Amino acid sequence: MKADRAPIPVFIPLFIGIIAISFSSIFVKWSDSPVSVQAMYRLMITAIMMLPFAGKYAGDARSLKRSEWGLLALSAAMLALHFLLWMGSLQWTSVASSTIILALQPVFVMIGAYLWFKERTSLGALFGMSIAFLGVFLLIGSSGFGGQEGHFKGDLMSLLGTAAVAVHMLLGQLLLRRLPSFLYSWLVFVMASLILAVYNLIQGYSFTGYSGREWGIFLLLAIVPTVFGHLLFNWLMKFASASTVSMSVLGERVGASVLAFLILHETMYPLQAAGGALVLLGLILFLRVGASPKRPKEFEQKGAA
Repeated sequence: MKADRAPIPVFIPLFIGIIAISFSSIFVKWSDSPVSVQAMYRLMITAIMMLPFAGKYAGDARSLKRSEWGLLALSAAMLALHFLLWMGSLQWTSVASSTIILALQPVFVMIGAYLWFKERTSLGALFGMSIAFLGVFLLIGSSGFGGQEGHFKGDLMSLLGTAAVAVHMLLGQLLLRRLPSFLYSWLVFVMASLILAVYNLIQGYSFTGYSGREWGIFLLLAIVPTVFGHLLFNWLMKFASASTVSMSVLGERVGASVLAFLILHETMYPLQAAGGALVLLGLILFLRVGASPKRPKEFEQKGAA
């Protein structure tokens, strides 16, 4: 049976998710542990929290085909790569710069959605997106792309991490036609945490010996941006396209910049504030006119379980 209408207005969980993921970069900046360890425990703790509710989906998991397991593994690898690159970028560049580059995510998603799913977006939604990206360009022009040592490296890592998460979202949209969102999220979180665990073993990073403060940050990363962010957005993709969910995440760029200004005391210039306002305006227009994809009939007939 296809679930095509959310039980509550979509903008409510979208708003909650945007606020939650805005804290992600703050927690990463607070931590002194390797970013791959942060990402591993972020996903591992989330998967453990979800475990008591996973048993009811055992039948769905057993019915998965080999090709679907392969897509799940690829989605998990892209999520792990995203965390590795984006969280790592925060060691080299500012929160504003790194999260602003993540605003390019809808471009990757929309191109992939058009090529893969033949999704088309309305002119009104494209107009809203154009305004949002005008705001992004204003933010980029004022966020410090000016030759700081290591800044380009951080920006490049953020860009590559953006491409990785776009692939992850497109794979999620495909798999969620077949899987319950909870099962999809749990399997991907488990697989991604195992991939990161192998990476940490290869790098020789310790799994233990961290301070109570660090464990507290790992827990915050699991609860706030992962459960109330990624998990919530995975659920939303049952009722909205990957393009719409991805576009809404533009709000994080503004939220993270504001939080970085208030908590980390990173400088926010007037041009950044103007750009952030345009991002929010474009986001509101995009969501108001709707970006519901027009898909071939064979896709419309494949509802999520």
